[in-house]
Amino acid sequence: MAKFVCIGVPYWIGERIEDRTEVASVQMSGIAEEIGAAWVNIAPDFGAHPDPVVCVNRALAATVAAHRDGIPIIFASDCVSALGALKGLESLKPAVLWYDAHGDFNTPATTPSGFLGGMPLAALVGRGNEHLMAGVGLAPTDERDVIVTDARDLDPEEGVMLRQSRLTHLPDVSDLLTAPLPDKPLYVHLDTDVVDCAEMPAMNYPAPGGPSLAQVAATLARVTREAQVVGLLFSLWNDTLAGAHEALEGTLRLVRAFADER
Repeated sequence: MAKFVCIGVPYWIGERIEDRTEVASVQMSGIAEEIGAAWVNIAPDFGAHPDPVVCVNRALAATVAAHRDGIPIIFASDCVSALGALKGLESLKPAVLWYDAHGDFNTPATTPSGFLGGMPLAALVGRGNEHLMAGVGLAPTDERDVIVTDARDLDPEEGVMLRQSRLTHLPDVSDLLTAPLPDKPLYVHLDTDVVDCAEMPAMNYPAPGGPSLAQVAATLARVTREAQVVGLLFSLWNDTLAGAHEALEGTLRLVRAFADER
């Protein structure tokens, strides 16, 4: 089994919220010990930059870079933590595989809500929120190096932009059982809301009709066997919502699907 490091990012869009305890729930589950990993929680310096999102992502990047002797498995409360994860892995120049019920491909110009959590994938390829990318010191990823899977719940302009991009979009997660995988290091981003909310409840933005937990686990296992995965981030549920324990158990199943193949 490969060596892992589990990294906790208990922040929601740059803020530490007392009753958002999903990262602590994963830590207390004992999964790190089960897979033979150390557990490290990031420690942002909120005085180092005026934007707390930048501070969180800088701390995550530094933590990932400081633990390069193990494959980072990151547990975060939002998808914006992808910026810090990829900064920490930047020297490896990884491709990106993005599991999500949503596209996360809005920009400040297209978003109907203004919610930053709906924009990180667009930011990572150089579409909007350049101040965050600059604050973290992260260069954009080439769109041709990105695979997004599912993305069943898209805002209208977001959908147009995704279709017109050079990203590879696999609408059916099961396509990952056979689709070609990048021949280079790979960062895997797995928003747990990609799983059908009947099996993965307690999501802030549930999108019915997604793949089963078994389907997602099977694809993650195949990707892990056949690609050079150098980092994995789980964007978690909301521990204040009904079904949080089910979401924890489902997430642990996905962690095991990954760890058992290394």
